[in-house]
Parts: sequence; structure tokens; C-alpha cells
Amino acid sequence: MQIDCVYGVDFSGARAAGKTAWMSEIHVRDGSLVLVSLASLETRASSAAREVVMPWLVSAISESERALWGIDAPFGLPIELFAGNTPWQEQLDFVARWPDAITMGRHLAERSLRELGVMHVRRETDRVMKTPFDCYHYRIVHQTFHAMRDVLLPLTRQPKTAVLPFEYARFKGADRVVVEACPSSVLMRFSVPRRGYKQPEGGKITPDRRAVRRTILGALSAHVSVSLGQRRVMMNDPGGDAMDAVLAGVGAFESFTSTDHRALAKSPRAVREGWVFS
Repeated sequence: MQIDCVYGVDFSGARAAGKTAWMSEIHVRDGSLVLVSLASLETRASSAAREVVMPWLVSAISESERALWGIDAPFGLPIELFAGNTPWQEQLDFVARWPDAITMGRHLAERSLRELGVMHVRRETDRVMKTPFDCYHYRIVHQTFHAMRDVLLPLTRQPKTAVLPFEYARFKGADRVVVEACPSSVLMRFSVPRRGYKQPEGGKITPDRRAVRRTILGALSAHVSVSLGQRRVMMNDPGGDAMDAVLAGVGAFESFTSTDHRALAKSPRAVREGWVFS
């Protein structure tokens, strides 16, 4: 599939998801990447409320063409927590049965402790890509829950959308591809600090965090063209979510275009628990 546009989404499962979830729009021009748009989902969806933001994101994905979407949220759960060769679609159905993320996360931790002897187990891709947390850790379980239930499950009903690596059967005829991304893994690949640039408490960015952000932007500029105004946005956004949205898009594109998709499609683990494209 020819990719003309890449979207990076720094996802949030919070009630006011739109405030900290950002989306970058990156165009592919003669093989080079150009950042053309960067804004919070609150700005794009005209609301911060999760019940508004999630349907808006599904609609935006559904309307895109020749597009690659890199979303910073786990797309699947460890296969050790499910019987036999449970397919990914059944994982989505499993997630949809729970009333909220915390209840599901506690259940998975208890099941893991009972059956595996540890409360948390990581997917193979989490180990390989060195993601910060396992996918049902309390700090990320809201992202997992709402990404799987509110975004990916509706997208599986659209034959022209391929969520990889789960839906390679749709890949050839797809108008758009959706993959899991991880800004932290991209920073590791760029050999720059993965910590020290976020300031979730808000306020004027401290000098030490500003220095780390300059280092990240310096590395990022070798992969995507960024305007002065967009640099200011990334430098001044307290939570670092704007920067993460760009990292998610750039990482997803570079990983997607360099991946051996035939080999990944044959991986019995990846097609059931997911793979991070970063």
C-alpha cells in the first residue's frame, strides 16, 4: 500500500482524554517526512470528553486514505493469559465485557498471579522493544482498555482498515493501516534520553527539561521536517504529549517500511498479542 500520510497519536484513556491526547499529521513527500499539523484531540474533536474523543478518532481513521496510523497504546494482551490459540478478536470481545479498565486490570493481575506465579507478564514485543510497562500495569491499563474497546473493536468491522499484525488478510486491499507505536522505544532507537522531558504538573518548563527536549528535537529533525512554530509547540507543551505524537508517527512509519511483513504475519505470538512498530 502506498502511504501518503502518517498520523501519530499519543493516546489517552482518561475521562478528559482530549486534553493530553495529541495527534500529528505527517505527509510523505518524495520519501521524506514533513510535519504539517500538530494539535490535541480536544482541539480536533472540539471536546476533551472521552465519549466524544474516541468516536471522533474512529471516524478520522475511517475517513483517511493511503494512511498509516501509529497509536501509542497496547493493542493486545499477553497470550499466556488466554487458553490455547485464542485469536485476537476474542481478546477484543473479552475487553469489551468489562465495565472499566481498573476492574479488568485487577482481574488480569490476579489471574496472572494464580496461573503464572507473577502479577504481571509482558508480551514478547514489550520485551524486545523495551516498552516502559506491561499492557495491564495500572499506569497504562486505561490506554489498553479504551484503545481496544473503543477504537480497535469498531475498526475491525471495516474491511478497508487493517489493524496489524492481526489483520494481514486485509492488508492488500486496505485503504489505511493502524499499528501500535511507542514513543519511548523510538527515543531508545534514536539514542536520546527517554525520561526527563515531561512536566505533567504544568507550569513553565524547567531548564533541565527544556535541555532534554532540545536534544530530542535535534534527533527528531533528522527524520522529519518540523517548522519553527511546531518546535515551539513541542517545547512548551507541559506533558510532552505533542512531542510524543510526532515520535509515534515517525517511529511507526520507519518501522512499518522496514519490517519483514511476511515473517511477522507468520509469528504465532504477534498475530495474537500484537507488535510495536517503533
